[in-house]
Amino acid sequence: MHIRELTAEELDLIWTIDRTETIERIYHHVNGELVLRQESWEVHGWPPDDRQQQAVLLADCFERGGTFFGAFEEDRLVGVAVLENRFIGRESDQLQLKFLHVSREHRGKGTGSMLFRRSVERARELGAVRLYVSATPSENTVNFYLNRGCRVTKDVDPDLFALEPGDIHLEFSVRS
Repeated sequence: MHIRELTAEELDLIWTIDRTETIERIYHHVNGELVLRQESWEVHGWPPDDRQQQAVLLADCFERGGTFFGAFEEDRLVGVAVLENRFIGRESDQLQLKFLHVSREHRGKGTGSMLFRRSVERARELGAVRLYVSATPSENTVNFYLNRGCRVTKDVDPDLFALEPGDIHLEFSVRS
Protein backbone atom coordinates (compact mmCIF):
# COMPACT_ATOMS: atom_id res chain seq x y z
CA MET A 1 0.00 0.00 0.00
CA HIS A 2 1.33 3.39 -1.00
CA ILE A 3 -0.15 6.70 0.22
CA ARG A 4 0.53 9.99 -1.50
CA GLU A 5 -1.18 13.24 -2.39
CA LEU A 6 -3.42 13.23 -5.44
CA THR A 7 -2.90 15.56 -8.38
CA ALA A 8 -5.74 17.52 -10.00
CA GLU A 9 -5.70 15.06 -12.92
CA GLU A 10 -6.32 12.16 -10.52
CA LEU A 11 -9.45 13.51 -8.81
CA ASP A 12 -11.74 11.51 -11.08
CA LEU A 13 -10.14 8.31 -9.74
CA ILE A 14 -12.09 8.92 -6.53
CA TRP A 15 -15.22 7.65 -8.28
CA THR A 16 -13.56 4.26 -8.93
CA ILE A 17 -13.60 3.49 -5.20
CA ASP A 18 -16.13 0.74 -4.49
CA ARG A 19 -18.48 2.11 -1.82
CA THR A 20 -20.66 -1.01 -1.77
CA GLU A 21 -21.81 -1.79 1.76
CA THR A 22 -24.70 -3.41 3.60
CA ILE A 23 -25.60 -1.33 6.62
CA GLU A 24 -27.68 -2.99 9.29
CA ARG A 25 -27.51 -0.51 12.15
CA ILE A 26 -27.08 3.23 12.37
CA TYR A 27 -26.32 5.64 15.16
CA HIS A 28 -28.58 8.49 16.22
CA HIS A 29 -27.56 11.32 18.51
CA VAL A 30 -30.28 11.50 21.15
CA ASN A 31 -30.08 13.73 24.25
CA GLY A 32 -26.29 13.84 24.11
CA GLU A 33 -25.94 10.05 23.74
CA LEU A 34 -25.20 7.81 20.78
CA VAL A 35 -28.03 5.34 20.29
CA LEU A 36 -27.62 2.41 17.89
CA ARG A 37 -30.78 1.33 16.06
CA GLN A 38 -31.62 -1.41 13.62
CA GLU A 39 -32.03 0.21 10.20
CA SER A 40 -31.00 -1.45 6.96
CA TRP A 41 -29.47 0.35 3.99
CA GLU A 42 -27.74 -0.89 0.89
CA VAL A 43 -25.07 1.31 -0.63
CA HIS A 44 -24.21 0.56 -4.25
CA GLY A 45 -21.63 2.82 -5.83
CA TRP A 46 -21.95 6.56 -6.14
CA PRO A 47 -25.45 7.84 -6.92
CA PRO A 48 -25.14 10.18 -9.96
CA ASP A 49 -26.62 13.22 -8.16
CA ASP A 50 -24.39 12.66 -5.12
CA ARG A 51 -21.34 12.15 -7.31
CA GLN A 52 -21.98 15.40 -9.20
CA GLN A 53 -22.53 17.38 -6.01
CA GLN A 54 -19.50 15.87 -4.29
CA ALA A 55 -17.31 16.41 -7.38
CA VAL A 56 -18.06 20.15 -7.32
CA LEU A 57 -17.36 20.40 -3.57
CA LEU A 58 -14.14 18.39 -3.85
CA ALA A 59 -12.87 20.37 -6.84
CA ASP A 60 -13.51 23.59 -4.92
CA CYS A 61 -11.65 22.21 -1.90
CA PHE A 62 -8.72 21.15 -4.11
CA GLU A 63 -8.51 24.58 -5.76
CA ARG A 64 -8.40 26.24 -2.32
CA GLY A 65 -5.45 24.07 -1.29
CA GLY A 66 -7.16 21.22 0.54
CA THR A 67 -5.14 18.04 1.00
CA PHE A 68 -6.14 14.90 -0.90
CA PHE A 69 -4.41 11.71 0.21
CA GLY A 70 -4.80 8.66 -1.99
CA ALA A 71 -4.08 5.07 -1.00
CA PHE A 72 -2.84 3.11 -3.98
CA GLU A 73 -2.39 -0.57 -4.59
CA GLU A 74 -0.01 -0.51 -7.52
CA ASP A 75 -1.67 2.07 -9.80
CA ARG A 76 -5.22 1.62 -8.47
CA LEU A 77 -6.77 4.10 -6.04
CA VAL A 78 -8.33 2.10 -3.19
CA GLY A 79 -8.87 4.83 -0.61
CA VAL A 80 -8.98 8.60 -0.27
CA ALA A 81 -9.02 11.15 2.55
CA VAL A 82 -9.68 14.84 2.02
CA LEU A 83 -8.66 17.44 4.57
CA GLU A 84 -10.25 20.86 4.21
CA ASN A 85 -7.83 23.78 4.60
CA ARG A 86 -10.32 26.35 5.94
CA PHE A 87 -10.33 26.66 9.70
CA ILE A 88 -13.70 26.40 11.46
CA GLY A 89 -15.02 26.44 15.01
CA ARG A 90 -15.50 29.11 17.66
CA GLU A 91 -11.74 29.40 18.06
CA SER A 92 -10.99 28.88 14.35
CA ASP A 93 -8.74 26.00 15.40
CA GLN A 94 -10.38 23.05 13.63
CA LEU A 95 -9.95 21.55 10.19
CA GLN A 96 -12.59 19.30 8.70
CA LEU A 97 -11.86 15.78 7.51
CA LYS A 98 -14.18 16.32 4.59
CA PHE A 99 -14.10 12.88 3.01
CA LEU A 100 -12.72 9.42 3.77
CA HIS A 101 -13.64 6.39 1.70
CA VAL A 102 -11.99 3.00 1.28
CA SER A 103 -12.91 0.42 -1.37
CA ARG A 104 -14.86 -2.52 -0.03
CA GLU A 105 -12.10 -5.08 -0.52
CA HIS A 106 -9.62 -2.93 1.43
CA ARG A 107 -11.75 -2.25 4.51
CA GLY A 108 -10.50 -3.75 7.75
CA LYS A 109 -6.92 -3.94 6.44
CA GLY A 110 -5.58 -0.68 7.88
CA THR A 111 -6.06 1.49 4.78
CA GLY A 112 -8.56 3.81 6.46
CA SER A 113 -6.37 4.04 9.56
CA MET A 114 -3.36 5.06 7.47
CA LEU A 115 -5.39 7.73 5.67
CA PHE A 116 -6.79 9.01 8.96
CA ARG A 117 -3.30 9.22 10.53
CA ARG A 118 -1.91 11.09 7.52
CA SER A 119 -4.82 13.55 7.73
CA VAL A 120 -4.20 14.09 11.45
CA GLU A 121 -0.48 14.68 10.79
CA ARG A 122 -1.28 17.25 8.09
CA ALA A 123 -3.86 18.99 10.30
CA ARG A 124 -1.21 19.26 13.02
CA GLU A 125 1.32 20.66 10.51
CA LEU A 126 -1.23 23.28 9.48
CA GLY A 127 -1.71 24.38 13.10
CA ALA A 128 -5.07 22.78 13.87
CA VAL A 129 -5.95 21.81 17.42
CA ARG A 130 -8.84 19.54 16.45
CA LEU A 131 -10.09 17.60 13.47
CA TYR A 132 -13.83 17.87 12.80
CA VAL A 133 -15.59 14.83 11.31
CA SER A 134 -19.17 14.74 10.09
CA ALA A 135 -19.56 10.94 9.89
CA THR A 136 -22.18 8.96 8.05
CA PRO A 137 -24.19 7.41 10.90
CA SER A 138 -23.58 3.77 9.92
CA GLU A 139 -22.32 1.56 12.74
CA ASN A 140 -19.09 0.69 10.90
CA THR A 141 -18.25 4.30 10.04
CA VAL A 142 -18.92 5.75 13.49
CA ASN A 143 -17.11 2.86 15.19
CA PHE A 144 -14.13 3.42 12.89
CA TYR A 145 -13.78 6.99 14.17
CA LEU A 146 -14.56 6.17 17.80
CA ASN A 147 -11.90 3.43 17.75
CA ARG A 148 -9.34 6.01 16.61
CA GLY A 149 -10.07 8.31 19.54
CA CYS A 150 -12.72 10.59 18.09
CA ARG A 151 -15.54 11.66 20.37
CA VAL A 152 -18.92 13.25 19.84
CA THR A 153 -18.35 16.99 19.70
CA LYS A 154 -20.12 19.38 22.00
CA ASP A 155 -19.16 22.19 19.62
CA VAL A 156 -21.19 21.29 16.53
CA ASP A 157 -20.41 23.46 13.52
CA PRO A 158 -23.78 24.98 12.50
CA ASP A 159 -22.97 25.10 8.78
CA LEU A 160 -21.81 21.49 8.64
CA PHE A 161 -24.74 20.38 10.75
CA ALA A 162 -27.13 22.13 8.35
CA LEU A 163 -25.56 20.20 5.45
CA GLU A 164 -25.66 16.81 7.24
CA PRO A 165 -28.10 16.88 10.17
CA GLY A 166 -28.30 13.07 10.27
CA ASP A 167 -24.55 12.62 10.53
CA ILE A 168 -22.70 12.02 13.78
CA HIS A 169 -20.52 15.07 14.40
CA LEU A 170 -17.20 14.13 15.97
CA GLU A 171 -13.89 15.71 16.84
CA PHE A 172 -10.35 14.46 17.34
CA SER A 173 -7.57 16.24 19.20
CA VAL A 174 -4.57 16.43 16.86
CA ARG A 175 -2.34 17.54 19.76
CA SER A 176 -2.40 14.19 21.55
